Amino acid sequence: MKRVLLIGAGHAHLAVLRSLAEKPLYGARIALVSPQAKQVYSGMLPGILAGHYRRAEAEIDVAELAERGYVAFVQGTVRRFDPGRRAVALENGDNSGYDLVSINAGSLIDASLPGAEHALPVKPYDEFLSGLHIAERVAIVGAGAAGAEIAMALRYRGAMVTLYSEKPGISERVVKQLRRRKVDYRPGMPVTAIEPGPVVISGSAHQEFDLVLLATGAVPLQWLRESGLRTDPRGFVLVDQALRSVSHPEVFALGDCATLADSLHPKSGVYAVRHGEALIENLRRLVAGAALEPYTPQKKALALITCGARYAIAERGGWSVQGRSVWWWKDRIDRRWVRSFQ
Repeated sequence: MKRVLLIGAGHAHLAVLRSLAEKPLYGARIALVSPQAKQVYSGMLPGILAGHYRRAEAEIDVAELAERGYVAFVQGTVRRFDPGRRAVALENGDNSGYDLVSINAGSLIDASLPGAEHALPVKPYDEFLSGLHIAERVAIVGAGAAGAEIAMALRYRGAMVTLYSEKPGISERVVKQLRRRKVDYRPGMPVTAIEPGPVVISGSAHQEFDLVLLATGAVPLQWLRESGLRTDPRGFVLVDQALRSVSHPEVFALGDCATLADSLHPKSGVYAVRHGEALIENLRRLVAGAALEPYTPQKKALALITCGARYAIAERGGWSVQGRSVWWWKDRIDRRWVRSFQ
């Protein structure tokens, strides 16, 4: 009987657990390691910040979902991953071996900025929500979609929000909504340091805030960088068309922590769900002794961006639309996603 270890409970592994709850995989002993028994769905995080959702409405009970799929849930954080020995060591001292392992542990916020210790990273989400406090003057470093959504959510709650951006990472529609909602959006103003206060330094400009949030680019988890798996230049695991490590075929990597060697695509939840659907199909094939199916990413993905109030923007390729009806559409999609695991 094969020992299958799932590390992390990102979008991809949630899709795997849901499939196992509907149709168990016999012939394999499966365990899942995750830091939290319950976790917040990232798509509803801005809605929690804006006050549209209670945290409980946006939480997924990972441990209960695993139990329904006959998966052993292990609450813990990985300290060391050794693919040569096929062994995983946890922070609490426990160790796990495996025949097959899948990594869907997400990524961290880049905290290499001088003085980053004076700011609160927006990931991991549970730590972010626990560390967040009501503040009148908020600075957000990083203006991707996540930074823009958080900025508008906090502005909706009454905070004065300044959003710093090194280079444009959002569409013109999103920029217009930032301006309309009176977020102080500063494109082309990279933050060079954060000092106690906290004080944000951007070139010669110094400005004090009550709270600084980091929504900068993604970086790999340290234990993944040190694992010895072959990675891309940024440190994310390189995988083939079956989502297997190109250096260790018994290792799968999905979602934000993986990079497809021959088919690059954005790191987003939409693609991660498809990764999970491909993984569970291939796990069933491996147990049955059948050949693996390649994963083919879709060419375009739908992005839904909330704007603080019950108003949202939908974008897919060159098509886009916005309005209150888009927010209600997104609300139905998000609630259905969370319900699908209950």
